[in-house]
Amino acid sequence: MLRWTWVSAIVIFMDQLTKWMAEDGLTEGVPVKIFSFLNMNLNYNQGAAFSFLATQGGWQRWFFTALALFVSIFILNWLRTLSKDEKWTAIGLALVLGGAIGNLIDRVMAGKVIDFIDFHFPVPMLNPDYHFATFNVADIGISIGATLLIVISLFSANKDD
Repeated sequence: MLRWTWVSAIVIFMDQLTKWMAEDGLTEGVPVKIFSFLNMNLNYNQGAAFSFLATQGGWQRWFFTALALFVSIFILNWLRTLSKDEKWTAIGLALVLGGAIGNLIDRVMAGKVIDFIDFHFPVPMLNPDYHFATFNVADIGISIGATLLIVISLFSANKDD
């Protein structure tokens, strides 16, 4: 099932292309309105999701680099063991792998992940202009792939009773 790694390659390519475009066309911290609910807003994240551990002085770069390498090797091995009838599992894993490698490239090359997609919407009675964490194409691949794997695990006909 390693034949599904082309999905990973597309995620990596689109992620790196859009990050290059964001760095080339945006100014850090200056939002550019696309729609009423969407900005392009260049930000750098030295941590993980939602800036977890972002202010820890640098060790987290190597921790998240090692973690991404470990996860990538684990996923490649898992892909290798799948049967042909597990194509949706393979696609989910390939999406997660592409996202992990896309963000890994940023960590290795720059020590931080490039984020630029900024959704915002009103949260009644809490925040009139709530901004979700800024993210990138790699994060989208990871999120869609992980969601697909969760759905497969919940609704698979091959579950033990």
